[in-house]
Amino acid sequence: MRRWLRGARFLDAERTGADVFDLRGALPSGWIDFDFEISCSGQVLRVPRLLVDSAAGAREPVPLPFPREGRMRGIVRLPEAVRALRLELSATGDLRVGALRVREIGRAEVGLRLAAPFLRKRLSEPRVLPLTALKLLRALRAGGTAEVLDTLLRKRPQVSRLPYGEWVDRYATISDADRAAIRRHIARLPQRPGFSVLMPVYETPEPFLRRAIGSVRAQLYPDWELCIADDASPSPHVRRVLEEAAAADSRIRVVFRDRNGHISAASNSALEIATGDWIALLDHDDELSEHALYMVALAAADADLIYSDEDKLDAHGRLSDPHFKPDWNPDLLLAQNYVAHLCAVRTGLVRDLGGFRLGLEGSQDHDLVLRVAKAGGRIRHVPHVLYHWRAIEGSTALSARSKRYAEEASLRALRDHTGVAVEAGPLPFTYRVRWPIPEPAPLVSLIVPTRDAAGLLQTFVETLATTAYRPYELIVVDNQSRDPAALRLLRGLEERKLARVLRYDAPFNYSAINNLGVREARGEIVGLLNNDLEIVEPGWLTAMVAHALRPEVGAVGARLLYPDGTVQHGGVILGIGGVANHAHRNFPRSETGYFGRLQLVQDLSAVTAACLLVRREVYLRAGGLDESIAVAFNDVDFCLRLRKAGLRCVFTPEATLVHHESKSRGKDDSPEKRARFVSEVETMMARWGEVLRNDPAYNPNLTLESEDFALAWPPRALRPWEPGA
Repeated sequence: MRRWLRGARFLDAERTGADVFDLRGALPSGWIDFDFEISCSGQVLRVPRLLVDSAAGAREPVPLPFPREGRMRGIVRLPEAVRALRLELSATGDLRVGALRVREIGRAEVGLRLAAPFLRKRLSEPRVLPLTALKLLRALRAGGTAEVLDTLLRKRPQVSRLPYGEWVDRYATISDADRAAIRRHIARLPQRPGFSVLMPVYETPEPFLRRAIGSVRAQLYPDWELCIADDASPSPHVRRVLEEAAAADSRIRVVFRDRNGHISAASNSALEIATGDWIALLDHDDELSEHALYMVALAAADADLIYSDEDKLDAHGRLSDPHFKPDWNPDLLLAQNYVAHLCAVRTGLVRDLGGFRLGLEGSQDHDLVLRVAKAGGRIRHVPHVLYHWRAIEGSTALSARSKRYAEEASLRALRDHTGVAVEAGPLPFTYRVRWPIPEPAPLVSLIVPTRDAAGLLQTFVETLATTAYRPYELIVVDNQSRDPAALRLLRGLEERKLARVLRYDAPFNYSAINNLGVREARGEIVGLLNNDLEIVEPGWLTAMVAHALRPEVGAVGARLLYPDGTVQHGGVILGIGGVANHAHRNFPRSETGYFGRLQLVQDLSAVTAACLLVRREVYLRAGGLDESIAVAFNDVDFCLRLRKAGLRCVFTPEATLVHHESKSRGKDDSPEKRARFVSEVETMMARWGEVLRNDPAYNPNLTLESEDFALAWPPRALRPWEPGA
């Protein structure tokens, strides 16, 4: 029914499933402003989305803002000629949705609404306001209003996302009261390690050199020395600035090298004069946060290497592009030097390891972290931005490909560390380790539960034949198929010896079905696969087996795509929406993801059992999938048990498949299925609640409301000087 109020139309939300509401009424198109109320007796579990059927026949998922205080409001863009709109929500308790008010809005209003954060930021920066106004005026003269709006829309911020600068103002700015509390806390510390900040210098522009030195002198933690090694800079201002600094503060020590030896040699020269318990690495034009050494000191008691989060700093002192890192992640370190800045290491350990290796210039810090890890060093992460990386023209922060020698140095360091082949990765400064597979290659048992859905299973079997890896066996576990076409297909698979078919004659229980398959498997490695997968790359199984054979690895997961090419599974992140959800969901396959993580091998807390490989003995030793968790989160529970046993879960995007998600089993839209789902959520929360809230492969400064690695408002990272921390 169509109703109007101040230019708005109302759509009725008719529930058609447990978590699905079909929107009825005169459907809008183009840019819309929407607003509706939502009530839920439990938790909303994942980011809501609109499923849009267009006249062109495409179905487009449109993510929506996470509900806040019982209300969902925002603006989204719909395709032209919308045929159907469906709202998807997932919650643990009773869920009700009020009438949805929508209003089609014009480009001018869209531009103003989306540009508001940009304009607020510019209005808060009077120095750049005239330049901004001049650029807008030129754009208006060149192309008119449409040209300006197109520019703003192409660069529009995420709905319900505020700029990083505002996040810093709210949550990461140190006030006078904070400084006083930190100083009181420092005075009470039972142990206060000394820090030697190593800063190799070469031809640094004077303003940036002064700021780098000034950021050390501004440290709230007083027990430091700054060890500077000038690598024979020819410009006279460098010596002048360094001598002035040493004269002004007795904690600043400077050595002037006779000849240029590059960054590893200069870092070793600075290391030679260090007397602190720890070294901390600072590039000559970067800056430390004023509480950096204090935060590292708090973590020093049970660590050998400590690293922090970081952001970028432009020539005008503006902060941007924060990198909120995971806790220690060995496979991600092999794929990129995610540790980077700030990095602090026990001085004695660095000296025992021989300092910085010559010939690895540009990657000497990556190499050092690898060697510390290989020596068994305890590595800790401080989830706070303690380092500001200078991003100016010509710097590594902005022009990654300008330092190919650094990539070559990392390749050498990685080959030395792993002892296997390593090649350049899909992005600048990323790498792919080629773990070997023995000859003959081990048998892999691929276990596929199915029920009816002959077309899906047929597609899977046909595309599986393109797999390059051999040998494998296919085990199909039939769960009460009744469809004649499906029964004929299963008989044909057996007769042609393409698969062994097992029967599971009981109500659907994903855990029990797979446990049956694994018990009957002959392979050294077992693969849990959904019947709605489609193989699109012949090397997928080879990539997964290479990781599954590593003794330190438990489960291996693949990257799964929706049929439209967007990401369905990029690994599992704990805590999103309550229990867990898939990283980078709905991202285009080609996007890099958060700091490259959609394209890189990494350790995660869990991966989906829609496509999971594990050594059979590991699976059995862990007890298999928990049959009391019949459908939802049994894979997450399994992976967490593997991690608790000391094994790692690895996600590899080199194995990419298409997943026609849950098409054969259908939606959980009956009261019985909904009750089961709520029970399984409660089981997971009771069993793993604290783990779910603190995923080591994620970061407490990132949101638990969506899968896109957006900022958390507010962050969950504690400020240790505050009461109750």
